[in-house]
Amino acid sequence: MAAHTPAVTDTTFDEEVLRADRPVIVDFWAEWCGPCRQVAPILEEIAEQHAEKVRVVKLNVDENPQVAARYRITSIPTMNVFVGGEVAKTIIGAKPKALLLRDLADFL
Repeated sequence: MAAHTPAVTDTTFDEEVLRADRPVIVDFWAEWCGPCRQVAPILEEIAEQHAEKVRVVKLNVDENPQVAARYRITSIPTMNVFVGGEVAKTIIGAKPKALLLRDLADFL
């Protein structure tokens, strides 16, 4: 698992994401998803470069179906930005770093 984008699970999600003291970007992904693998290193870079402002975590939808169902994740990769326990933004699909940074600018 990548150093700056730790995994969260159905068990740890509420504590790690909903109760976080700063915005958390949750990368909903799966092992078999090609676009998920494309976006992973970009999210790793964003997590490293903006660690003081946001946290980036990964949730494997195959291994953690409860959280994926709770947020109606039907397409992956989906990145939800949580602020104060609520979804503040949803980004669906793999995008180049410049577009992701633009989409996430309010939180970085």
